[in-house]
Order: sequence, then structure tokens, then C-alpha cells
Amino acid sequence: MKGAEHSSAFSALASAKAKILLLGPSGPHFAGLALQGRSLNLEHVSPASLVQQEISRRTPPGQQAAQALTRGSAVPDRIHLALLRKWFWARKPDAGFLLEGFPATVLQALVFDEWLEARGENLTACFAATSASTDVVTHYRTLGLLPRAIPAAA
Repeated sequence: MKGAEHSSAFSALASAKAKILLLGPSGPHFAGLALQGRSLNLEHVSPASLVQQEISRRTPPGQQAAQALTRGSAVPDRIHLALLRKWFWARKPDAGFLLEGFPATVLQALVFDEWLEARGENLTACFAATSASTDVVTHYRTLGLLPRAIPAAA
């Protein structure tokens, strides 16, 4: 999908209370959507940004993440889920967001769906980079939330 196409799809869906997932790894392919989200005062969150905040604050999860990164390992999934759970439940239910890079697995998608349901919230839409997990894309496409894919940047 070309930049103008996903930009217009986003504009048609977005409001200050929109809840939008940007599926796939963070990167320049989401830059235009992130910019539009900022213009609507949507909170732009990613697991990577939450991990970096925890590392900077030297919290126990941040220290565990820093140790994993120092060893050249991925940050454990349990840390990502814990940080995202903390963020999700601390925010106001009517506040909109752009959540980039999460969920990355079907298990994470099912957990996130449960969180939304528990608060009586609904996603507005999902956008997926072509590099996003096929299973996660299929999950949200089945729910009718995924209009089209966004090609990953070269």
C-alpha cells in the first residue's frame, strides 16, 4: 500500500479517541501514521519505548531487560507483557492510542483482546507492515479490523 493510501485510510478512521494497532516491527513504514496520530494527540506507545523507559529508571524489569540486551538476547516476552499491562491499565479508558509493534504473537493478541474486553473497549483499526506476523494479521483481519498491509521500508 502506498503512503498516501494508508494515510487516507488512517484519516478516515482516526479521532482523538481512536485505538489503533500498528502491527509488525517498529520502523519508518509507520512514520506517517505516527505523525498523524500525534496531530490527534494519540499516545504513541511501543514495547521498545516502554523497555527503554524502564532501563532509564533502573527498575527491576528495566535491569532484567538491560541484562538480556547486554548478553545479546531478546527482552523476555514476560517483561514486554508486564510493561504493556502496566501501561494499559494506567491509561484512561477513553484515551486514544497508537500501539506499535504489539501484539507480535497470537498469544499476545489474545491477551490484549482480553484486556480490551475487560475494560469494555474496542479497537478502531489495525494496520500491518508486510513484515508483521501472518498469524497476528490473520487474527485481526478475521475480526474485521485490518484494512490492508503497509509495505515494509526497503
